[in-house]
Amino acid sequence: MASTVTFNPVSAQAALIQKPRNLGAISYAGLKMPASVSSGSESSFLGWNASLRAAVTPRIVPKTKSGSQISPQASYKVAVLGAAGGIGQPLGLLVKMSPLVSELHLYDIANVKGVAADLSHCNTPAQVLDFTGPSELANCLKGVDVVVIPAGVPRKPGMTRDDLFNINASIVKTLVEAVADSCPEAFIHIISNPVNSTVPIAAEVLKQKGVYNPKKLFGVTTLDVVRANTFVAQKKNLKLIDVDVPVVGGHAGITILPLLSKTRPSVTFTDEETEELTKRIQNAGTEVVDAKAGAGSATLSMAYAAARFVESSLRALAGDPDVYECTFVQSEITDLPFFASRVKLGKNGVESVISADLQGMTEYEAKALEALKAELKASIEKGIAFVNKQREAAASV
Repeated sequence: MASTVTFNPVSAQAALIQKPRNLGAISYAGLKMPASVSSGSESSFLGWNASLRAAVTPRIVPKTKSGSQISPQASYKVAVLGAAGGIGQPLGLLVKMSPLVSELHLYDIANVKGVAADLSHCNTPAQVLDFTGPSELANCLKGVDVVVIPAGVPRKPGMTRDDLFNINASIVKTLVEAVADSCPEAFIHIISNPVNSTVPIAAEVLKQKGVYNPKKLFGVTTLDVVRANTFVAQKKNLKLIDVDVPVVGGHAGITILPLLSKTRPSVTFTDEETEELTKRIQNAGTEVVDAKAGAGSATLSMAYAAARFVESSLRALAGDPDVYECTFVQSEITDLPFFASRVKLGKNGVESVISADLQGMTEYEAKALEALKAELKASIEKGIAFVNKQREAAASV
């Protein structure tokens, strides 16, 4: 279980809020960073601080040569399960751009060969391999360091995240069973909604397989942070690259709680602004679903956010000691078994769950935190009950 650390909420916040350094902008064939770019102020394609060679290179520790220091280079294998879908395709492209990836394994039940062929033409280091159908899933997962699961059906107009449950719950259960068998030590990133339930499903499956490591199972809630940063920067006319808003709780509706009082740089909000921004961040997914009018959900922004979390995980695996992200994990900082908050990532996954963000909240935030707990608790329990019911059904056959 990840330990809980407590910091002075004022002095520690600045140290904790470290935006991921950009490794994706480091020069390689066809994607060279212009020499005129200032490393301290420009943003990368993922919107992170562009701390280039001088700032990043000395901090990367190679996976196979402990103790030595090398330039960032392709060394990790990433698998995307659901790679032919609306999230999977742009996610594959963004992961293909990372110089830390040596192999990109793309899996889906159909139509993945074309995606792999297309991505393989990009002149970036990662080798692209495709795998189609359950018979090839085990080979897809062998030796993989990070598994990303966006597989499932998307949300449609009028559909709640809960409506997705029965279909996506079964998909996640099946895929995580394969992960448990083929690469139990991998970081597992769950994107498939409803995340508030699918992460507990994954945890129960891994427990049944005897390989559950709570430090390596993550619900990807990065999109909530990305949206919060964007909306706050727009509202307050701030430079987006400098904005960081921690988002805690879960990943659906009122369980999404942006802690606007913890925004960096420090900024004040009226009660009306707090209410407006909170509601918009919570309902941003519906905003996109409605705008697409039946043509899909938030696929591009989700892929962008997922790629950011993949890059952060790779940096942590590579030895960067300053990797912090908000994510939905097993946690003890509230009375709920799973909770999204800022965590420190390391080579072995979650090194610590940061409790400082929950200290000194405003009255509005404290009330919202209490209000979300019942819904989040029910979603967690629904996921656990799903796996237990499936196990009982299998035992009775």
